[in-house]
Amino acid sequence: MKSDNTSVSNKTEGQQQKKQSKNFWPKKYSQPKTPAVIPNESKELTVKAKPQKKEAAPKKTAPAKAKAASKTQAAAKKTQTKTAAPKAQGRPRTTQRRNTGTVKIIPLGGLGQIGMNITAFEYNNNILIVDCGVAFPDDEMLGIDLVIPDVTYLKENAKKIKGLVITHGHEDHIGAIPYIEKQLNIPVYATKLTMGLIDNKLKEHGLLKQVKKTVVKHGDVIKLGVFTVEFIKTNHSIADAAALAIHTPAGLIIHTGDFKIDHTPLFGEAIDLARFAELGREGVLALMADSTNAERPGYTQSEKNVGKTLDSLFAAHPKGRILVATFASNVDRVQQIINSAYKHGRKVAVEGRSMVNIIATASELGYIKIPKNTLIETDQMRNVPDDQIVMITTGSQGETMAALSRMANGTHRKVSIKPTDTIVFSSSPIPGNEKNVSNIMNELAMKGAKVVFQDTHVSGHACREEIRLIYALTKPQYAIPVHGEYRHLVRHSELALEMGIPKENVFVMEEGDVLELNKKAGKVTGKVPAQGILVDGLGIGDVGNIVLNDRRQLSQNGLIIVTVTLEKHGNSILAGPDIVSRGFVYVRESESLMEGARQVVEDAVEGCLTKNITDWGKLKSCIRDTLSNYIWKKTKRDPMILPIITEV
Repeated sequence: MKSDNTSVSNKTEGQQQKKQSKNFWPKKYSQPKTPAVIPNESKELTVKAKPQKKEAAPKKTAPAKAKAASKTQAAAKKTQTKTAAPKAQGRPRTTQRRNTGTVKIIPLGGLGQIGMNITAFEYNNNILIVDCGVAFPDDEMLGIDLVIPDVTYLKENAKKIKGLVITHGHEDHIGAIPYIEKQLNIPVYATKLTMGLIDNKLKEHGLLKQVKKTVVKHGDVIKLGVFTVEFIKTNHSIADAAALAIHTPAGLIIHTGDFKIDHTPLFGEAIDLARFAELGREGVLALMADSTNAERPGYTQSEKNVGKTLDSLFAAHPKGRILVATFASNVDRVQQIINSAYKHGRKVAVEGRSMVNIIATASELGYIKIPKNTLIETDQMRNVPDDQIVMITTGSQGETMAALSRMANGTHRKVSIKPTDTIVFSSSPIPGNEKNVSNIMNELAMKGAKVVFQDTHVSGHACREEIRLIYALTKPQYAIPVHGEYRHLVRHSELALEMGIPKENVFVMEEGDVLELNKKAGKVTGKVPAQGILVDGLGIGDVGNIVLNDRRQLSQNGLIIVTVTLEKHGNSILAGPDIVSRGFVYVRESESLMEGARQVVEDAVEGCLTKNITDWGKLKSCIRDTLSNYIWKKTKRDPMILPIITEV
């Protein structure tokens, strides 16, 4: 069976989920069909077998039966050839492996920052990649849209790469996949919802049919070169999150991905702590655990607590519209908003392209249940009384172009904020976004809307006691904190020491570090490029530090353009100098300053010509230095100065 997506789940179940999801989702939001599925072909992992007793010779088979068996085997072989995907296998036993050699762990992102998670694992001529996300620009990255990983090292070793394994479907773990696939074309392995979100991204970039994809389930095991990867059920703020048990010849490495311990998850089962304990008994070489909440004591609350808060808010605000801003990828949160809206007799509108796409995909795959006649188009809101409307929107982080931001500043074409509206921020600001979120809240309040943000969000990341429990269950030899800013990694390392990990076995790494591990020792032995690549519009990597510095200077001090026309074969000024100011001063109110600047430039140019200096580079440098000194003395400002010289 040919398909862009292969799966090891049951085909009938996938068809049922697809049928259910179509009952309550309008045609406008239809997404690519549910990934095709293949039967589980194997239940055993190929490991070094123990000596076994000699088996008895097989009994003779009747000719008819033998012929039927032969046909069955031929058909099975043909099916395997077409799918060509790694087989799902039974759980490997670490104790059956002999730990030899050294494995390299190379984080190319995700350390010292929030986002851009990507890690390479290398053993001899085999490389396994875990996650491939983006980071969002900070205030200093003017005009930048995204930051993607620098995969120079992977391109140099492309022949070694066996596959890309994804832990969950958040942007900081899947957002860079299309950009990297254009360069490397790596097979991708992920759970069903995660793969559905990846499909959306690949489709946008025209890569849906080029990339090989395999859909897996929790508990499945895949073989990629010398690596054997097991997907373990975890909980996070998006469904289908998985931790990874990566079996290497050097030992077992557990990568938790983003996780928390939620005993009452909204969708699916609780985290598989029993499997973590089993792996701990078998022996864990290294634990790479989420550090995002390593500073927070105690435990993270269950997602179901937010549902109770939302119910209370809906009951307390029976009049007027309710607009809820949250992360587009927080599928469980969206489900709870829909549940509360249905319970209180309200229709639901969805605004924001990413929100619409993700809800459509999750609904089609059966991860969101939307009751009949609950969903309406944004255009239909004018036909429904305000006290019967709930809008789910993007913009919870104060993003400039997000739907809620445009509503707040009055530039949204379809929705205007009313004094009777209640705006619920069902998220917490990502570090660095606090100011933007505060500005949006102020703008909404100025329009008369009521803003609610307390007790409307729970984190999707484990707090200290949950991280401590994972250490207690897995008993790793080495601790490698991942996913967080530097202070988060440090606090995580302190917790690892408290759990009895020797100091020399705890590694607080930086992006690009090459850590070599084996049973005897671990050591950072080198560095590879991992600075991040800036994406500006369609340009990828064409904006660097020099351009950013220019943009920063322009934004802070403005620009002065100086134009001078010289005689081609003489030493005289034919026209100018003329001075144009942009973002520096208002010329009409600073005529004396600009006249003085013009005179300074004229004197500088004539001085150079008198000395027979006609080289344009030297002339421009002289103009720039002279004018800069004059402006600094007069204004204490340092605008960018751009001299333009022409000859006639």
